[in-house]
Amino acid sequence: MSAAPSPLTPLTGNTLDSSILDEIRSGRLESLSAEEILIWGLGNFHPRMSLSCSFGNPEGLVLLHMLSRLEPSARVYMLDTGRLPQETHDLVDRVRDRYGVEVEVVMPEASAVQKMVREHGQNLFYESLEKRQLCCRLRKVEPNASYLAELDAHVTGLRREQNVTRTDTAKVELSADGRLVKINPLVDWSREDVMQFVRDNGVPVNRLHQRGFPTVGCAPCTRAIEPGEDIRAGRWWWESPEDKECGLHVGEEKDGSGI
Repeated sequence: MSAAPSPLTPLTGNTLDSSILDEIRSGRLESLSAEEILIWGLGNFHPRMSLSCSFGNPEGLVLLHMLSRLEPSARVYMLDTGRLPQETHDLVDRVRDRYGVEVEVVMPEASAVQKMVREHGQNLFYESLEKRQLCCRLRKVEPNASYLAELDAHVTGLRREQNVTRTDTAKVELSADGRLVKINPLVDWSREDVMQFVRDNGVPVNRLHQRGFPTVGCAPCTRAIEPGEDIRAGRWWWESPEDKECGLHVGEEKDGSGI
């Protein structure tokens, strides 16, 4: 691995240091490897940085593996929507045992979900794009925003080739309000790069991957794919590709996610 970049002045009170802003806007971080990007993030933001790991995509587990070796106390969180498959919950426990990490489980506001279900039913997401986005917003987007409000940076497993909504994703980005740093170390990795890392390092992944689910979200909104289909064809399969987001990685009027 090439020499890691020197840590910059850490953030204080959710205010970005000007040197960090300059570093991000210069584009120089694009030349760094995934591990170097994580070192940069840890040096600047730990412990106010956390990895967003869905436990339904191998990318998050690859990053968890890297982070646990760079900094054993690095933070990891997951969004428990209340509709995740049992295989995902099982993987969380396997990861806790394997890496000794404390996974910070973030849950939606119970009263908001209860009100939505009473008004629209359990499976409202099949009825319209607007209702699906409502469900994603209450179960994912709003809990995620509340959690991130206490941080200065978060790490994601986004890759540019995953979806048409992600082709312009940078390795390090700023939130719309300029307060939060979003770190995407794997944006230039291919799917094969990810799976090769999993094989080479024995990274634990979701058992559903072996049953035709290359990416796993909420159980009602994820299906196995057929040979030759795009790897995200099983996510919200009844919607058009440009709508296959939940809101975590783009604004919800265009909203959508990807976890």
